[in-house]
Amino acid sequence: MSVSAAASLSAPATIATGRRRLVNTRERSLLVAKWRAIWVLVLFGLVAFASIARLAWLGVFAAHGPTLDDSLLPARGEIVDRNGIPLAREISTYSLWFNPKAMRGVGTTLTKPPREVAEALHAIFPDLDVGAVTALLASGKPGFIRKQILPEDVNRVKDIGEPALEAPVQTKRYYPQGSMGAHILGFVSSSGNGQFAMEQVLNERLRSKDGRAAASTLSIDARVQGALEDELGRGMALSEAKGGAGIVLDVETGEVLALCSLPSFDPNSVSPADVQLPKAREQAGEMPRAFNRATNQVYELGSTFKPLVVAAAIDAGTVTNLARRFPAAPLHIGKFTIHDDENLGSSLNVAEALIHSSNIVSAQIGAELGADRLRAKLEMLGFHARPQIELNERGRPIWPVGEWAKLTTMTVSFGHGVAVTPLHLASAYAALVNGGVWRPATLMRLTPGQVPAGRQVFKPETSATMRKLLRMIAVYGTGRSANAAGFRVGGKTGSAEKAGRGGGRYDKSAVIATFASAFPMDHPRYVVLAMLDEPQKTQATSYQRTAAWNAAPVVGRVIPRIGPMLGIMPDEHRDIDLSDLKPLIPGKASGE
Repeated sequence: MSVSAAASLSAPATIATGRRRLVNTRERSLLVAKWRAIWVLVLFGLVAFASIARLAWLGVFAAHGPTLDDSLLPARGEIVDRNGIPLAREISTYSLWFNPKAMRGVGTTLTKPPREVAEALHAIFPDLDVGAVTALLASGKPGFIRKQILPEDVNRVKDIGEPALEAPVQTKRYYPQGSMGAHILGFVSSSGNGQFAMEQVLNERLRSKDGRAAASTLSIDARVQGALEDELGRGMALSEAKGGAGIVLDVETGEVLALCSLPSFDPNSVSPADVQLPKAREQAGEMPRAFNRATNQVYELGSTFKPLVVAAAIDAGTVTNLARRFPAAPLHIGKFTIHDDENLGSSLNVAEALIHSSNIVSAQIGAELGADRLRAKLEMLGFHARPQIELNERGRPIWPVGEWAKLTTMTVSFGHGVAVTPLHLASAYAALVNGGVWRPATLMRLTPGQVPAGRQVFKPETSATMRKLLRMIAVYGTGRSANAAGFRVGGKTGSAEKAGRGGGRYDKSAVIATFASAFPMDHPRYVVLAMLDEPQKTQATSYQRTAAWNAAPVVGRVIPRIGPMLGIMPDEHRDIDLSDLKPLIPGKASGE
């Protein structure tokens, strides 16, 4: 057989063998692919099972544990105003810390002499005390060199090349608005607990036991708060007053949109003197800056009481005709004489008495009303108890105990003998103009369903009459400097001599000047109150120290600033109808 023949015979066998090998290779490849697919499915199944098991465990056993969102929350919740503007929040800051153990085992704490390192730090922080820092570095004891440094300063410190100079990250309570609203917010101690005001009141809510923080929304409007503090501070400066307080209150809900006490403090850097003064200074009549004059200090608020007494008399039916005239001659009650600051004529009607701020007529109206009815009405306004608000800093009123003698009733009728906080008065004026309903003040933002029903103190028709009388005081009387054009302001001034320390005689050289108001009087929405403590006779106040010349102008500047913010635009073509009362005023009234 030839070679070619043999080759031709073996060719089919070779092809068949190759085909079998190819088939076997394909089968093995398919088998490997199948097993790989099975392992992938098994792996995915295990991952899915583990995920489901984990979710089940979290749902059953860790329902109350921290979540990813919780880990991103700060340790203490934010405090924001009614519009979401942050008033207090947690921030992370760097500090400069000396750690002498950073170079343990080397036998030294620094690579350079302490003085040289201190001078290098002084080049970064020019206000650093080189001697004090040198002493700390040389002592070998750990300690803070500086707190709250900028990230770029951290990099400059690292460039010094000293491992013992560390920059740990710390959380700090930060108040973005500085001193604004300090008496509302308070501050946080080094232990992380709230001190004073809402930081203390909301401490558990802001820093819950499981470490999760919740934000709190206050009723405060930061824009209104800023305007009130600015104008009250200006009024203090112009009158050289020692202090002041201001409040803006929603008459329909009791929400406080602004509350301030001046002088203030910065909660970002509270000093011991801000909280507690030495006894000698306290005995001299000074107050620490953290003391809240709006809610914690009680004053005899003078003539601002007179509209409340008139309203009580109208409710009781002892005043039925505003045209009725009362004698205006000085009243002699035993050894005490009730008089006005100037001769207002032989007689005054009720409207004239309020416009001219007559003590004599107010005392007579109070005497006719009687001690029991006057006292009951003031108690319905909460004047006998601490003011109702969330703060712990709430002053106890000075309230006559036992049965009120006739003289007590008469003096209370023009604002002497009872001492309350400015917040007491603001809440009372809200009831005076809103239809007669008293509601507690609140610093928490309320939804419509949360507004308390309150209690009916004055009849709705009495409230309507008082709105007209308060408007007339601003148009014709002592409140004219608060009569911001187009805002239909109504209110009452009060200038009361301060009682001497220890309950002594009144100090004729020291007065409390107050203007309590509401706007717009055709449909009142907000009470605005300004109080100045011991204003002086200055050129800016025409050498007068009564409320008509210092507190009323503060309100007259505040209202045009905050009205548009609150949706109340000036309109000089609108006003409350005074046509039925104008005939009671034959001429324009004089000052208080």
